[in-house]
Amino acid sequence: MYSIDESFIGLHGTVAELTAIGHEIRIEVLRCTGIPVRVGIAPSKTQAKLASRGAKADLSLGGVCHLGAYSPGWLERILAGTKTTDLWGIAGRTGKRLAAMSIFTAKDLRDADAKWIRKKFSIVMERTVFELRGIPCIPLEEQPPQKDQLMFSRSFSQPVTTRESMQQVLSIYAQRASSRLREHALVAGVVSAWASTSRFREGEFHTAHVAVGMPTETDDPVGLAKAAFTVLPKIRPGSDYVRAGVVLTGLRTKTNVTPLALFEPEYEGRRIGETLDAITQKLGPRAIGIGRGGLRGAPVWTMKREMLSRRATTHWDEMCEAKA
Repeated sequence: MYSIDESFIGLHGTVAELTAIGHEIRIEVLRCTGIPVRVGIAPSKTQAKLASRGAKADLSLGGVCHLGAYSPGWLERILAGTKTTDLWGIAGRTGKRLAAMSIFTAKDLRDADAKWIRKKFSIVMERTVFELRGIPCIPLEEQPPQKDQLMFSRSFSQPVTTRESMQQVLSIYAQRASSRLREHALVAGVVSAWASTSRFREGEFHTAHVAVGMPTETDDPVGLAKAAFTVLPKIRPGSDYVRAGVVLTGLRTKTNVTPLALFEPEYEGRRIGETLDAITQKLGPRAIGIGRGGLRGAPVWTMKREMLSRRATTHWDEMCEAKA
């Protein structure tokens, strides 16, 4: 999986066979979801992304483009007609740097000296050069790459001005973040907590921030919340804080972490996190919480969601209705 609506698949076969598979994929996805998709096929990921653009541009292809179906001369024209900023992973700023070096198209980049490109940019750009030549340098992942960090942050509907209210915010956010850790079977080694005032309001802009290393990687909501609370002394009472967050880093797969009983976090063996997950799954996210995070009713600072769009693709009770 590359993103919410995109993935790479390894295939083997002739041009005709793979093109036929591409059409089968389109038919099956349309049948199951009602969503039209396009399929780009090529020797490398970067070229496959380019082929996907071709499938969109040329309607006669029926949504499937295999670069192997084109002669070398046609491929030269395709690359020469593709701007560098239309390539996978190249944004506008990088495109301007390339243009300053007289590299305007995908063909220009493909024909550039790879080592020189790496020296001027990075190994990632060097890989793009090789990928444009049809040499795969970005391997297929059997599983989605492990997250580098996990964050839970929100803006407030009303400013938070006291340390007591901020403690409630951080308690709730830490518990939500710990729940997400368990969803992905991860534990965290570092907890960062922050809160900031608005840059656009009168008064001095202020951000309170702290990062705490955990004695042992954990997903325990109590331990994570206590670590987040270390930012509270930096909160300035009376200041209007409009946003806060809890960020978890140093993530590892839980099955790879087996601390000795002597070093096991205080609440780990009580399975508090799993208990909270079971209750909230059955009764809702506000049914239970720890400490100030368990206060009844929605806090006044909770983000307003009266105008929230229907989540028709993920919630049965919010599915759209059609009347004939």
